[in-house]
Amino acid sequence: MKFIDLFAGLGGFHLALDRLGHECVFASEIDVELRDLYNKNFGMNCSGDIRDIHPADIPSHDILCAGFPCQPFSKAGAQAGLDHPKLGDLYQQILKVVNFHKPHYIILENVPNLKNHGNGRSWSIIKKELENQGYFVDIEEISPHQFGIPQVRYRVYIVASLSPLVDISKKIKNVRDSRKFDLNLKSVLSTNSSDVRNISLELKQKIETWQEFLNIIPKSEHIPLPLWAMEYGATYPFEDKPPFELSLDELRKYKGSFGKELNIASTKEELLCMLPRYARSNAKFPDWKVKYIKNSRNLFLKYEQDLRTWAEKVQKFVPSFQKFEWNCHKKNPLDENRSLTNYVIQLRPSGIRVKRPNTSPALVAMNMSQVPIVMWENRYITPLECKRLQSMEQLNFLPSTLSRAYSSLGNAVNVEVANIVANALVGMAEKKNHVQQYSKKQIWNENVVSEPTIMEK
Repeated sequence: MKFIDLFAGLGGFHLALDRLGHECVFASEIDVELRDLYNKNFGMNCSGDIRDIHPADIPSHDILCAGFPCQPFSKAGAQAGLDHPKLGDLYQQILKVVNFHKPHYIILENVPNLKNHGNGRSWSIIKKELENQGYFVDIEEISPHQFGIPQVRYRVYIVASLSPLVDISKKIKNVRDSRKFDLNLKSVLSTNSSDVRNISLELKQKIETWQEFLNIIPKSEHIPLPLWAMEYGATYPFEDKPPFELSLDELRKYKGSFGKELNIASTKEELLCMLPRYARSNAKFPDWKVKYIKNSRNLFLKYEQDLRTWAEKVQKFVPSFQKFEWNCHKKNPLDENRSLTNYVIQLRPSGIRVKRPNTSPALVAMNMSQVPIVMWENRYITPLECKRLQSMEQLNFLPSTLSRAYSSLGNAVNVEVANIVANALVGMAEKKNHVQQYSKKQIWNENVVSEPTIMEK
């Protein structure tokens, strides 16, 4: 069958459906460099912004694929959804093509929050508009780690068909249940790579400061998730009213971040700056924020004296390094290995995120600082390893800089997951002699596919 690849990026859907023997007849991508790479990697022209392309200029096709921009629905953003001033209407561009060509099948990919955004409003609108055009519609939430790929990265796949959908969920579940695997990030790591980037001495020292915290807290003690270091010594009120609603005189009775005396502030504006950023809102704190503050304060009160020297170091960090996410809990804390050198770390605005070594955190449209860190090697994962985590081993070319390579891989559709979804929906073509299949063992351990080419090299 013929398919089109909208919001194509690095071509994840292209790789996925090509492996099934189907033929790409059109691709569209707004980014100029990614369009050039699409030509290099797939030997076909990639058109520009879909908003500038009339549906009549798109070849007829059986399958429409689109990993449309996730920023309007991502929890990491403002969550403007379909009302996003620049990106919210892009699904309408998809519908224009659907309305004109009526492809038999549709596969759309986005972040999980799309399903729940606006109390389900965004998903309800998308589903209804597809149904109004005669499609049977379903949605699946899946992650690469469910199929043996060591990356936890949940995404929703919206699938639609002009004929009734038959056991899509069951087919995907059967693939998942039929695979026996032990997830281990080391299976995708390279022993020698020219793109290895070690963490800086400054970052290493910050991580070592959090290791000091782990060494001080008894193994029997549960570590709150997340832990906000700014609450060390803090006493400002937060449960009934936000500090913003209290008068300057009332607030002066309390202490702010790291126990700073608020009575030294001459204005309320100056005083609010002595509170954590998340405590400066004029709205009542939601229950989750109240819970996080309580949990952090309770731990710090219990070990205040032991942590005094540690707190003096941490309060010099930028706010994102003052938050700590220990994602390695066990039912019995005594069973936890609390040596950070055994884990994977990712630096996020929400804090220093510590993950188990069996999987990578979700690759996102990362800046260089958000690339997962392999702590037992004191380095960031490489573009080659990111390609493996996204099942994109066959790509010969990546963007010209490391930052762009990481970002585009974080934005990409995971090929193996897309392949499984597409196979459940449309099946495999009868003839696919032009596709060469490799097992993951061959690709990862026998170096069938060469290291990614960074064009500037």
